[in-house]
Amino acid sequence: MKISRPILAAAFLVALGGAAAAQTLDLGALLPQGGGSVTGRIVQMAAILTVLSLAPGLLVMVTSFTRFAVALSFLRSGVGMQSTPANLVLISLALFMTFFVMSPVFEKSWNEGLRPLMDNEINEKDAFPRIVTPFREFMLSQVRDKDLAMFEELARSDLKSSDRAATDLRVLVPAFMISELRRGFEIGFLIVLPFLVIDMIVSTLTMSMGMMMLPPSVIALPLKVLFFVLIDGWNMVIGSLIRSYG
Repeated sequence: MKISRPILAAAFLVALGGAAAAQTLDLGALLPQGGGSVTGRIVQMAAILTVLSLAPGLLVMVTSFTRFAVALSFLRSGVGMQSTPANLVLISLALFMTFFVMSPVFEKSWNEGLRPLMDNEINEKDAFPRIVTPFREFMLSQVRDKDLAMFEELARSDLKSSDRAATDLRVLVPAFMISELRRGFEIGFLIVLPFLVIDMIVSTLTMSMGMMMLPPSVIALPLKVLFFVLIDGWNMVIGSLIRSYG
């Protein structure tokens, strides 16, 4: 019995379609049951990506990094070297100093909030206050009452709280940053002051000797570097910055 080519082609396509249908991936089986499961996963993924993108900013806002970075910038400007140490070196030093100072806060936040959340012992709603509480306590110990009172006065009525320990983060974080900037500038002034004195002395000497064409910074720079090395300046500055959180 002779079978025509069109019939053979049609049979082949039917068989191929059946095999493909048998191997089709059921996407619905990969998702848990429930109407809002897909939306919930998308929202969680978007929240995670948002937190990761804001992580550097969060590090600056709720830790000691701001004070360290400002003080080290003043130090470099006071010495008179605009590119030494490099920005990478100063930022790395400020980061490691931040980890050193904030390590008890990080450990408490991890042990009481993040680790139970990752082990599925608590949900996200219970984990958030446990993660935030150590940082809240740290910021409350460093923030100035004047800065905190200013933001509480400017805040809406629903953000105000009679209990200082329960201060809303939308009030506490900006007040803490203002306090850190102020202390960073105070420490920076004390760092720059001896270098300013050296500049004034060198400038007076060059003027009195009639060397008008010689920039005072040419002579003052090696003197300031020598002075900073002789007094073991890095040890003094870093130690003072870390002790300021004691």
